[in-house]
Amino acid sequence: MEKATGFMKALKCRECGREYPLTANHVCEFDFGPLEVVYDYDRIKIALTREVIQSRPKSMWRYRELLPIAHEPTVGREVGFTPLIKADRLARRFGIRELWIKNDTVNYPTLSFKDRVVSVALSRARELGFTTVACASTGNLANSVAANAAAAGLKAYVFIPSDLEQGKIVNSLVYGATVVAIKGHYDEVNRLCAEIAGKYQWAFVNVNMRPYYAEGSKSMGFEILEQSGWKIPKHTVVPMASGSLLTKIHKSYQEAAKLGLVSEAKYHIHGAQPTGCSPISVAQKAGLDFFKPVKPNTIAKSLAIGTPADGFYALKVMKETNGHADDVSDDLIRQGIKDLAECEGIFCETAGGVTVAVAKKLIASGRIPTNDSAVLCITGNGLKTLDAVVGHVGETREIRPSLREFEGLLEAENRSVNA
Repeated sequence: MEKATGFMKALKCRECGREYPLTANHVCEFDFGPLEVVYDYDRIKIALTREVIQSRPKSMWRYRELLPIAHEPTVGREVGFTPLIKADRLARRFGIRELWIKNDTVNYPTLSFKDRVVSVALSRARELGFTTVACASTGNLANSVAANAAAAGLKAYVFIPSDLEQGKIVNSLVYGATVVAIKGHYDEVNRLCAEIAGKYQWAFVNVNMRPYYAEGSKSMGFEILEQSGWKIPKHTVVPMASGSLLTKIHKSYQEAAKLGLVSEAKYHIHGAQPTGCSPISVAQKAGLDFFKPVKPNTIAKSLAIGTPADGFYALKVMKETNGHADDVSDDLIRQGIKDLAECEGIFCETAGGVTVAVAKKLIASGRIPTNDSAVLCITGNGLKTLDAVVGHVGETREIRPSLREFEGLLEAENRSVNA
């Protein structure tokens, strides 16, 4: 195998198994199945041990043999290794023995898990000689592409639905990217980007670079395993937009077991969606192997993908692991945000509210037994979606600079608590 491919072997169709060179290509020319990176696990097993991993800097790149780059990373070297937090107060509120929060609200540099996939995609894009990068995004991906491209000296174009939260729009513009707002929902944005990618020689991270980009999500799973003492969690709850993150966390658990980094164990991976865009959840609850596309209508805009590219594979993973999916209303999403903030001091965006609220439903229904332990994947920071919670998280108490007025406020609050 050529050194230029690192520990990668080829791109392989997930449907027919045909193999392709390691270029910017994402779809099989025979059956249009998605392509996925294939690795040389025999070589990786020799090169990558727990001891080697733990000797490296605390970033996602400590697992670099299992990530699709040929050389050392050149973009996002500090990304990842976010905290895994034991959430005792949230566990008590939900009535479960143990909860853990995988907290990507503090990921570097743009406060979401998308920094993982983007650092991989842009590092690989540079290896393939690209100088312009782009993406179709519901917000967080746009922010990450813009920021990481700026740091790497790459030209960036990001395409978004025009109704995105203002915070996410500003967080893309500030880095100097060309931000193109499309009057339509994400699936329409994505179709346009596929056309543009076919005409221009740009690296679209979630189109022609998708096989590499998607693999970056595995780093969240590898970190959960290491931070759990090299054990596979019994339950993992994952938010679903395209469904890719859920499938890649499953793949990370499988790869770690294959390489002997963790022991084989039975585990369940559960999916979370907003009711206003829940094609995968609806299909799973109905016992179907396929989903029906929907038109999104939810405050959780980062999960608003009505035709999820990996929906079929997400359904397959939940079936294989005996996991479950559920969905929650906008009001319950806001309550999920408040539950996590009030109990653990973590302010997550709407996607995190979906994960927390769905986990609460799965615990209440017995899908996640109360004597078990679960990890909740929180993928983005609440500062990005302030619009969704303004007016729903209480209000300030305004007084004059007077001790008497403050004491009156305290008395009123005490009466309210004791009423």
